[in-house]
Amino acid sequence: MKRDINILKGLLFAGSLYFFLVSIAHLIGLKIPMLFIYYNVPSYVYQDKIISFLAFGWSIFIFTAFLYPIKNKLLIRAILLAGAVAIIGLELINTYTDITSIANGINGNIFRLETLGLATYLTLLVIFYNKSKDKLK
Repeated sequence: MKRDINILKGLLFAGSLYFFLVSIAHLIGLKIPMLFIYYNVPSYVYQDKIISFLAFGWSIFIFTAFLYPIKNKLLIRAILLAGAVAIIGLELINTYTDITSIANGINGNIFRLETLGLATYLTLLVIFYNKSKDKLK
């Protein structure tokens, strides 16, 4: 159904915009929750710059998938796989890192909530990719 492809494209565009904003926030050091997952944990400028460049790459890959979803079925699959690994990685950090030893008084539950938001986005991408994949030939 064309509606499913349009929703998939909208989700891809939103993801591209999100990672572009993550890139800008990390580049200029603007610690905004959701754009900086660990926004209230100390970080070094060089770490933020690395994250900025990598997030910009995600933005470009996702934008390319948005522009040409029919031609980029394999790219969409790669985005879904990489996204799943990233969510697992964030949850491993949330589970096994003693955030309070890094910065006292930080409640790590907010990081789980942010990770849940990203996981929800990824789940929607999977759903609408699966609904659209037969039409993406």
